[in-house]
Amino acid sequence: MKQQSIRILLIIAGWFFIVLGVIGIFLPLLPTTVFILLAAACFARSSDHFHDWLISHPQFGEILKSYQSGRGIERRVRNRAIAVMWFFMSISMLIIYQVWSTVLLITTGLLVTLYLIRLPVYQPIEKLNAEKEKN
Repeated sequence: MKQQSIRILLIIAGWFFIVLGVIGIFLPLLPTTVFILLAAACFARSSDHFHDWLISHPQFGEILKSYQSGRGIERRVRNRAIAVMWFFMSISMLIIYQVWSTVLLITTGLLVTLYLIRLPVYQPIEKLNAEKEKN
């Protein structure tokens, strides 16, 4: 009974993190990548069905597979995530224009940027093959 309760709580937490991750796509205060990774971790321990769904998702699947295998994330994905995050955070700072929100956004942005920069990066195989063919 206890195992079943933990499994249900992990599934609920996984979906909660999915919702936060999707909201984070549009609201720069929430880091999408972190929440999707947390959802994957919850589903990996509770539901093969939901974990397989998330891993095969067209938007998140490849990033999750690379991250879980220890390969990291593609350099252009990391750089794009950082640039888009700071762009929308800057817009939020200008719209809200409050000291507390600016401090919160800058702190969140710096921590997420630091996390993303510390992740291992790789070049996609197609790009490596194209570079070899040029030489």
